[in-house]
Amino acid sequence: MSGLAAGLPVDKGGVVKHSEFWNAVETVFGPAYGRSLAQDLVLPGLGVTCVQALDDGVAPEQVWGLLCEETERSDAERWIFRSDPRR
Repeated sequence: MSGLAAGLPVDKGGVVKHSEFWNAVETVFGPAYGRSLAQDLVLPGLGVTCVQALDDGVAPEQVWGLLCEETERSDAERWIFRSDPRR
């Protein structure tokens, strides 16, 4: 594992799936900008990007929370993956 990601919870099929993480990234930030942020923005506290953290096995909900903190997202955006699209 790289950076500080070694000390964070490892993904064991937790609350947020990888696909839900990527859907939230694209919904909140847009497809192009979201992917750019995930690949380029080093998250404080981890010392790695979202992509690197996920590859290192950090739980998607942990990565999403840190990304939302760093980019100052609203609570509604932070919990977007919990909204029911069928409503």
